[in-house]
Amino acid sequence: MATVSARKRVLFVAEAVTLAHVARPAALLAALDTQRYDCFLACDPRARRFVTLADERCRPLQSLAADRFADRLRRGAPVYSAEELQAYVAADLALLEQLQPDLVVGDFRLSLSVSARLAGLPYAAITNAYWSPWTADRSLPLPVLPWTGRVPLALAQRGFDLVQPLALAQHCRPLNQVRSAHGMPPLPADLRRIYTDADHTLYADSPTLFPTPGAPANHHHHLGPVIWSPPVPDPPWWNELRDDLPIVYVTMGSSGRVELLDLVFDALADLNVQVVASTAGAALRGGQRPRVRVADYLPGAQVAARAALVICNGGSPTSQQAIAGGVPVLGICANMDQMLNMRGLEAASLGTALRVDRLAVSGIHTAAKSLLARDKVADAAGFARAAGPDSQRSFAAFVESLLG
Repeated sequence: MATVSARKRVLFVAEAVTLAHVARPAALLAALDTQRYDCFLACDPRARRFVTLADERCRPLQSLAADRFADRLRRGAPVYSAEELQAYVAADLALLEQLQPDLVVGDFRLSLSVSARLAGLPYAAITNAYWSPWTADRSLPLPVLPWTGRVPLALAQRGFDLVQPLALAQHCRPLNQVRSAHGMPPLPADLRRIYTDADHTLYADSPTLFPTPGAPANHHHHLGPVIWSPPVPDPPWWNELRDDLPIVYVTMGSSGRVELLDLVFDALADLNVQVVASTAGAALRGGQRPRVRVADYLPGAQVAARAALVICNGGSPTSQQAIAGGVPVLGICANMDQMLNMRGLEAASLGTALRVDRLAVSGIHTAAKSLLARDKVADAAGFARAAGPDSQRSFAAFVESLLG
């Protein structure tokens, strides 16, 4: 009599420096058949509230404090030190030894480049296709740094292009130091190689918006956009929104700058719209405003689907919610990741990007007014092309091909 084989075990590892890196593993975990796969999610306890899994399926795994990560991004400093990554490797290895997974799936947990290999386990990294070494456009935009607002943008970009190889090498050094300490060869001094080093690289993007020509198909996989919303109820005012006024959904996300919300509210004040805003738990400074409804967290995909415009930090999670709802995006960008994402949206005429270091109420007003005036019916085909494949179905097929 044949025996039934044990379920394969899949461990998802989320680096909780931003909510996006928790959201994507949580959404993809839900795609797997629990009758066939034993799934676990490891993340920092501070993100546990956003994960709707039984306690026995969650494992605590410390991440860098989100405010420290954000501060390093703003200063242009390496986001991890070698010492921090080495501590990550030790924590990873202890968890891998405990759970003995058949597959490790990580989202921005850079230490898995080392720890999964030391444990001899297959490792898949979730990332965005604009960070691929095979991305169609390999140029890197100038991020907002403490000095960039004081220099003409074209001149600042030229200076950044000159020092970029040396500057980015500093960002790559910590992981390569840890790799060297464990007898592994260094990766090229290229952030794209650092962010995508894995046995399998899973792109959480539409291949239409972010193609990767020439990428080896057996190791690089376009899943499609990963649409996720925090598990929160509708706000008490949700059913009070009017049907005869356009809704503008505003959020700077967990990695955006909440102080920008008041600037956005000022820019929208004389437009005939309702504003629905999520603060990601931060406190607003400007107090109550007419026709502005605020909540800590909102079911973003549901709100975006009802909106006429989404204003965000330009990052992929909220942008993908907007695209799925057929809604244009106004991205107010600070870091390189946000700018790379908005580059793809602008190229496809799905949105407009503004820089935080060049921001003014008048510029936000003009961009928002223009996007609100677009013909939604005429735009529909472009949004449909950009939507991409079903990421959950793609991911389930990927795991099936790997583990059976």
